[in-house]
Amino acid sequence: MKKASLPDDYLNHYAAGAPWTLKAGNLENIGQVVVIPAYAEKEHLFATLASVAANPDSSLEKTLIICVINNKAEATDADKENNAQTIALLNALIHKNTFKNFAPAGDLDRSLSCIAKRPIRLGFVDASSPGLEIPSRTGGVGMARKIGMDTAFSLLRNSGDRPRLIFSLDADTLVQPDYLSSVRQAFSSGKIGTGVVAYEHQMPADETMRRAICRYEIFLRFWVLGLQFARSPYAFHSIGSTMVTTTDLYLAVRGMNRREAGEDFYFLNKLAKAGSIHRIHETRVYPSARISTRVPFGTGAAVAKMLSGASPDLCFYDPRIFMILKDWIALMMQSFHLSENRILSQAREIDPGLADFLAARGFLSVWPKIRGNLNDQKTLERQFHAWFDGFETLKLVNYLTKEFYPRVNLFCAVQ
Repeated sequence: MKKASLPDDYLNHYAAGAPWTLKAGNLENIGQVVVIPAYAEKEHLFATLASVAANPDSSLEKTLIICVINNKAEATDADKENNAQTIALLNALIHKNTFKNFAPAGDLDRSLSCIAKRPIRLGFVDASSPGLEIPSRTGGVGMARKIGMDTAFSLLRNSGDRPRLIFSLDADTLVQPDYLSSVRQAFSSGKIGTGVVAYEHQMPADETMRRAICRYEIFLRFWVLGLQFARSPYAFHSIGSTMVTTTDLYLAVRGMNRREAGEDFYFLNKLAKAGSIHRIHETRVYPSARISTRVPFGTGAAVAKMLSGASPDLCFYDPRIFMILKDWIALMMQSFHLSENRILSQAREIDPGLADFLAARGFLSVWPKIRGNLNDQKTLERQFHAWFDGFETLKLVNYLTKEFYPRVNLFCAVQ
């Protein structure tokens, strides 16, 4: 029996698969795909599509936009109706039908008119209609992204274009007119497997909300700068609407996960182990700053907490923690020849809390397994960072915060 190829094996055993199918027009000569999950996003999705449609014809002609319209069976009737209308509008755009029956007005009408005039290639997956809903137990934005990205992978795997890119965008995120071309140019050398695009949140008109989102964005950037200072290979932002990866790397990590929240963090964490994450500064995306309670963390949840008074000041990690992290990583980069007990002893000299954390995380048993019979410095370094990954780093930071170094206000953090 002929052994299945790796792409076929992935699609047969790990992809989202049935019952979801792609509805689209001509699928020839597609070199890259933009995936947009949308849950009751009629008021925002078409503004996002209009911003993508403002990209040059040469970029649009080789790009397919896949919108994954999704909800669970227990979603509200209003959300289901919103999704049904979104699907109907996407169908009209794909088949170049009139919008008169939908009576769009205002911003929606302007967005639809803009999209209709451009050579944008649209498709959608219905994960909303009765019998097609995403699962109640494992459904969420991770599942919606997975459905779209698996569909993109299936389309691109035999494409002759290089690089074959899968973009991840959100339904309420606007892009610049050079978004598609700048990202593709960043990957053109063939040396990059995954990238995160620079971002800047849309600024709300309301001053209180504007203050909240500015503070939250500073918090996000402070986190990445702290990791950069520590020389961590996980020093990148984890925002779903900024992610881009090649089909090769997507296959290497067995695709997107199904998490209901934090799917972007875990996906990028896996991708970082397969190859470094490149920060793309040549273009920018603009996520929405609106309030949301759909997931327990992220932009919408953070803004909601600040405005409700539950977390009005959004305190920052104590900078001393990043100094400890820097010293810990530096210690490991020059101590691969040392025993686990010697390393733990030196970690205690850096900070007793660091040593306590490592002991609790099983470092004394983990390090001998990592070392094994390996003598190559690069391989040991890679294996260490595969264990002490972005998630383990976050655990260390949170442990030190809880036990020794409480959070500080913005001005103490950045001075």
